[in-house]
Amino acid sequence: MSWQSRLICGFLRRTFLPQTRKSIDVARVRMLTARRIWTPGVPGGWRLREQYDASDAPLRGEWLIHERSPARCTVLYLHGGGYYFCSPRSQRAISFGLGERAGADVFSLDYRLAPEHPFPAALDDALAAYRHLLASGTRADAIVFGGDSAGGGLALATLVALRDAGDPLPAGAVLFSPWTDLAATGASMRENDGRDPMFSGEVFARIAPLYLGTASATDPYASPLYADFRGLPPLSLFVGSTEMLLDDTRRVAERASAAGVAVECEIARGLPHIWPIYAPFMPEARRTLDAAARFVRRVTAADAPSGARSGPSQSSETSIAS
Repeated sequence: MSWQSRLICGFLRRTFLPQTRKSIDVARVRMLTARRIWTPGVPGGWRLREQYDASDAPLRGEWLIHERSPARCTVLYLHGGGYYFCSPRSQRAISFGLGERAGADVFSLDYRLAPEHPFPAALDDALAAYRHLLASGTRADAIVFGGDSAGGGLALATLVALRDAGDPLPAGAVLFSPWTDLAATGASMRENDGRDPMFSGEVFARIAPLYLGTASATDPYASPLYADFRGLPPLSLFVGSTEMLLDDTRRVAERASAAGVAVECEIARGLPHIWPIYAPFMPEARRTLDAAARFVRRVTAADAPSGARSGPSQSSETSIAS
């Protein structure tokens, strides 16, 4: 691990981790997040277009658009935050970094948040946004889903729902520390308690009901770990080895691969939850965004073979953090 990563992990242990042991105060969490947001500048040659009026639905959020020439593809990005806080603005370090590296326009969706809008509101918003992109003339094979934490789980659930509805599927999805099991059954929920620098104990089990409402924690559209993955496009997954959510990623990789989905899974040693958000400060964050961008370019290449959707699974625990 770099000294930057060790510094950030230490900071998270002192500041964020203690907050996860307290009862959930939605308004306070949102206020603190809004106050502490650091957003990177818009990359040179790109333009930011914010669309936050109610009339902008279903594309309520923000665009990062390439100004010099038409982008080769589009990333539909879904932010994390436990389905109840954060926003496209808070995750710009990831969405901007991914778009710039991949040469892709990025639309980051401002989906409705729980508990005011429980499941399936976020899923409905993601489906509507994707279908609107298609109706506007964007080809399905030129779109890649991206998402972190809850947004990563939402991206995967959206793929499953699209497949089940018979919609054209995007070229792939890149997911950072995705939350895929709202039932919190992964062994890492116990084994990494005390090792994860950001989360502790039963925090995910306490947060899940805010989003689920009356839905089952094993509903595959809420917890895509329980879905049938057959026919899904290629997946690129990233998670830290000490994360509480390690098994939310590892089990998806195993089950998707068994279902014939092309899967790349990077398990980075010791890195914190959604570490790409610390780009450009953290070198591991930069390397992860580079790897994710290569995946985006590859699955949207004009000569990408159709068989790419059923290739072998790959896993590594060294290439990001070493």
